[in-house]
Amino acid sequence: MAAEDYEGMWPVAKFHFEVEIDGTPISFQEVTGLESQTEVIEYRHGDSEIFSPNKSAGLVKTSNLVLKKGIFHDDEDCLELFKKITEEKAYYTQDDRMDITVTLLDEQGEAVMSWNITNAFPIKYTGTDLKSDANEVSLETIEFAYEEIEVEFE
Repeated sequence: MAAEDYEGMWPVAKFHFEVEIDGTPISFQEVTGLESQTEVIEYRHGDSEIFSPNKSAGLVKTSNLVLKKGIFHDDEDCLELFKKITEEKAYYTQDDRMDITVTLLDEQGEAVMSWNITNAFPIKYTGTDLKSDANEVSLETIEFAYEEIEVEFE
């Protein structure tokens, strides 16, 4: 789009989103780690007339997905996801891993873009910190390692 096409338009706010883990919607307050990057491979042969290396794209590397949510009575979603890794299911095979979809929504609740994460498994669970003079809600955090992320505009 040209600059004049944006006139009167506003960017989509980042506070309206939804998360699905293996098709089950779970409400989260914060999502971070929706990123991937390509490593750079540098090579220069010894008799090259150019005094700088050739660069090419290497392996794609993803960060960890971090999801934070408020703690509610009888809501064990995050803890149950993490317990699977410490119990019999260790996520060693691709069949045991999860697919996670994070969708950014517009003002009407329609999907604007989504991040489709595949082959994810939980690697860390953090309970809330406790502080007697705090004026905040209690949050729990679950972190996932994942292999691939695909971004789609709806």
